[in-house]
Amino acid sequence: MQLHELVNTLGQDLQRRYGEKVHKLTLHGGFSCPNRDGTIGRGGCTFCNVSSFVDENTQAQSIEMQLSDRSGEIKRAKKYFAYFQAYTNTFAEVQVLRNMYEQALRSSDIVGLCVGTRPDCVPDAVMDLLIEYKQKGYEIWLELGLQTANNNTLKRINRGHDFECYAQITKRARAHGIKVCTHLIVGLPKETKQDNIETLKKVLDVGTDGIKLHGLHIVEGSTMAKAWKAGKLEAPSLEQYVDIASTMIRMTPPDVVYHRVSSAARRPTLLSPLWCENRWLAMTEIGRTLDKEGAQGTLIERPFIYSKPILTPQL
Repeated sequence: MQLHELVNTLGQDLQRRYGEKVHKLTLHGGFSCPNRDGTIGRGGCTFCNVSSFVDENTQAQSIEMQLSDRSGEIKRAKKYFAYFQAYTNTFAEVQVLRNMYEQALRSSDIVGLCVGTRPDCVPDAVMDLLIEYKQKGYEIWLELGLQTANNNTLKRINRGHDFECYAQITKRARAHGIKVCTHLIVGLPKETKQDNIETLKKVLDVGTDGIKLHGLHIVEGSTMAKAWKAGKLEAPSLEQYVDIASTMIRMTPPDVVYHRVSSAARRPTLLSPLWCENRWLAMTEIGRTLDKEGAQGTLIERPFIYSKPILTPQL
């Protein structure tokens, strides 16, 4: 069976709701990160080398030019989400954000926004702006980089926020009908499979609309790269990642949308694990495991009441 027959993927979710293919167009707004410039902390998260995720030439282009370039590359869709991905895409004055978001929304092909950010970087004014776009009929996804619900791990990786911060902003966003996609990393230092399962349980208890799974990458320029070069840190093997990710997917209610079940990077920025160079390796193996052991939702341990968004505003 194909992966979308075993997992509620974003692609099939959008196809079902819009009646046609809808693609995410990645945009770079030139944002910084409050965990690097001293606003919240310095040095950034220990796994991060932000330059590995950003094409500086692309970042220098206007939003309109980026949209034109991206839509020209994808011929199979006529509708798109503007996806502000790299850095912290709510880390600016609200008027700056408004100008940038509205550049993207001017196109009639754009049906919504996906905004990648940190749980501690969505102040009331930014939330109100996203709510405004939601009320205008756009579909809004707030992609929150949680990575783990373990507060001890969050401290070790210099994340700069705790799980409670994530839970608070998630509940507020979903109360206004803004969808939340939770980013999680499998393979963080000192974390076990059980830690990943506990993270998933906590995320589901709070309520989420989507999940994006990443395997830990050791990338050049990161703090973790130094530990890896010294032989003090290992990235997860393909087998370890597939086992943990497959279990998490099987424990996830079927109506939660998986935006990604694996991630990829390239050398020379990527140091380890090298299986991440081929984005299809983990996806194929996860599909095989789920086909054999059970699809999404088949490992729910107890009757699960999925927390749908509450549309009554809760300020």
